[in-house]
Amino acid sequence: MISRRDFLQATVAASAIVGGSGVGAWAQIGARQQLTQDQLLDFDTFGNVTLIHITDIHGQLKPVWFREPEINLGVGEVKGLPPHVTGQDFLKLYNIESGTPEAYALTNTDFDALARAYGKMGGLDRVATVVKSIRAARPDALLLDGGDTWHGSYTVLKTGAQDMVDAMNQLGVEAMTSHWEFTLGIDRVTEIVDSLPFPFLGANIFDAEWDEPAYEPYKMFERGGVQVAVIGQAFPYMPIANPGWMFPSLSFGIREERVAEMVAEVRAKGADLVVLLSHNGFDVDRKLAGRVPGIDVILTGHTHDALPEPVMVGQTLVIASGSNGKFITRLDLDVREGQLMGFRHKLIPIFSDVIEPDAEMAAVIDGHRAPYEAEMSEVIGQTGSTLYRRGNFNGTWDDLICNALIDEREADIALSPGFRWGPSLIADTPITREDIYSATSMSYPEAYRSEMTGETLKTILEDVADNLFNPDPYYQQGGDMVRVGGMGYRIDVSKPQGERLSNMTLLKTGEAIDPGKTYVVAGWASVNEGTEGPPIWEVVENWVRRQGTVTIDPNQSVEVVGA
Repeated sequence: MISRRDFLQATVAASAIVGGSGVGAWAQIGARQQLTQDQLLDFDTFGNVTLIHITDIHGQLKPVWFREPEINLGVGEVKGLPPHVTGQDFLKLYNIESGTPEAYALTNTDFDALARAYGKMGGLDRVATVVKSIRAARPDALLLDGGDTWHGSYTVLKTGAQDMVDAMNQLGVEAMTSHWEFTLGIDRVTEIVDSLPFPFLGANIFDAEWDEPAYEPYKMFERGGVQVAVIGQAFPYMPIANPGWMFPSLSFGIREERVAEMVAEVRAKGADLVVLLSHNGFDVDRKLAGRVPGIDVILTGHTHDALPEPVMVGQTLVIASGSNGKFITRLDLDVREGQLMGFRHKLIPIFSDVIEPDAEMAAVIDGHRAPYEAEMSEVIGQTGSTLYRRGNFNGTWDDLICNALIDEREADIALSPGFRWGPSLIADTPITREDIYSATSMSYPEAYRSEMTGETLKTILEDVADNLFNPDPYYQQGGDMVRVGGMGYRIDVSKPQGERLSNMTLLKTGEAIDPGKTYVVAGWASVNEGTEGPPIWEVVENWVRRQGTVTIDPNQSVEVVGA
């Protein structure tokens, strides 16, 4: 007799063949080299439960360009597995033709040319149109937000994230989890959470003093005659990756045993379908799925991966829905007698020139943006290069920021965090103030200037590298490698902690970094309380104004081996 796991794996294969998955349906569109809203939203309603997933919007209310990573390395057991496949390898893996809409949406390949052909993506008014279309076919579809929502834009900063709160309420979100939300500070988070018409879930968030749950761990929903349990899993490493002093009363962590307890508890309460709404990151969730039985679906977030098909771990579907509002996942499930028996999945691309904006959502968005339009739209300079952030080691947006830090703060070396958030700009377009804020907007923006020894610099880089390339996903804290300006280095990702970095070189002189020598280092986004310096957006704006037109040469200062 065929096992349930084999049955589900067969469903993955069949979905790809018949077009029920994202790739099959997109390939038909790509072959015709045209896009229509009906084609993008086409879906054969299936089973009795529909989940809608969106995550990592990072405050982007309007359509954006967003270039997917050129380099996304996996280490250890996940080396070469999705999502650690990019560019042409990604196209080959998923049988996607170059130059097609899906090639543009899902990879960095020919990004500039395809961006001009297919336009921007995202925009919550377009997302609202898609959500309404899904709910027209399946009225009780369950809309879940994976977090990193109340952060990352000019208007989020100016409104204390009220713009995103109101937009997601308008969208009809029914549960969410979190990460960057807590960098608003615990008082503002509490104020917002108390006002939400839906649960703010975090089974792994505890009161630090009393070691008691701080937020609702899960929510039970009845959909299609099925009891659906949604367990929330917030970003586990909040006090390490972000300033713990902004939320001192809380503790986080993966808390694998807690997840297992919650799965057992909701099953005991009659859950037919168990969904983990997670901000762990893909590899952490892949490992968790293999260690905690009883989870049917993990809706993963944090690492911004966009995969056109689910990844199966045992009997668990792991779903990655991208970032910045570029995609929505629709997942239709056949749940019978307390078991998931089959599914249909589609990663829906939000091509903003194709999908009609929803008027009600557009009114909410425009209402929040109107007071700031003049300031946001001011042109600060021009870019002669495509500006993007994603990639394990460097992005041209961060190269720009590092150049600005070195010049404006009179430093030898610049450090810019390995953030994944922030839209792209295509070459030969204006750089507006809003563009700069979308790459820098946060609640601890001070651009510091300090002195560090060569030994300290190596220690910092080794620590960050281990956060990214530790072979155990539970020790990976997310983010990409810290971006470095003014210094080159060699990194062997296969080595253990403390042995990955070598050949550290000061670029302006060509001299090796001396462990005992002191260097002037400028950076931003320090997690230390009391950091002093001008906000990073001010530093970048001043530098771009002086440059007029900014051209960023290809960064060849990092040599990667062992990948």
